[in-house]
Amino acid sequence: MYDLTLIGIGTGNPDHLTLQAIKAINAADLILIPRKGEGKADLAELRHAICRDVLTNPATRIAGFDLPVRDETIADYRARVDAWHDAIAAVWADAIAAQPDARHVALLVWGDPALYDSTLRIASRLTPAPQIKVIPGITSIHALTSAHAIVLNEIGAPYIVTTGRRLRDEGWPAAADTVVVMLDGECSFQSLDPKGVQIWWGAYVGMPEEITLAGPLAEVAAKIVALRAAARERHGWIMDIYLMRRAG
Repeated sequence: MYDLTLIGIGTGNPDHLTLQAIKAINAADLILIPRKGEGKADLAELRHAICRDVLTNPATRIAGFDLPVRDETIADYRARVDAWHDAIAAVWADAIAAQPDARHVALLVWGDPALYDSTLRIASRLTPAPQIKVIPGITSIHALTSAHAIVLNEIGAPYIVTTGRRLRDEGWPAAADTVVVMLDGECSFQSLDPKGVQIWWGAYVGMPEEITLAGPLAEVAAKIVALRAAARERHGWIMDIYLMRRAG
């Protein structure tokens, strides 16, 4: 039997690691690092770099695994995601079984395991179920608001965190004047009426490649689209996030 620790590592800056995260890394017998293909090789390298920087336990082993590709031929979105998560859990199980003496297994999770991340859901599919521990990490939301030196919410006011797909399908959420949008590969802010909307956008927040842009949505939307496309072409991948606030 083994335990599985999910360690939030922040948004790409090794300085985002907490002391709790560093201790958890060094307490692991086995650290699993996903390989996401050539276009995202530097995401795996970042995890390796973190281990080189903070890992002092000579007994800790690091093992890579190939992350399964989501089957886009499955029409239903939820069924497609569930099948993908099942495949990832099977790969984890094989990687852990290959190290039968590992009692303390860890995964380094981008950002925080509790916010728009499915590592906990995938871990729940493992059989037999391990004891799961979670180490919180700095989220991309924190990194974005820090990069722009802004406050996440207005005084006493709520905010909503959503996805690009829902923003396109449902429009501006009615319950809040501040909206944070994650997992948006299509610049879905273009689907909104820009009148009265301010946007704070960032890509690779917390990393040396960080790019930010802010201003009235009507003025900067096209600039963000162009910046994003150029950055993705240059790096082969992109992670971005943005916050919008509507007057009134």
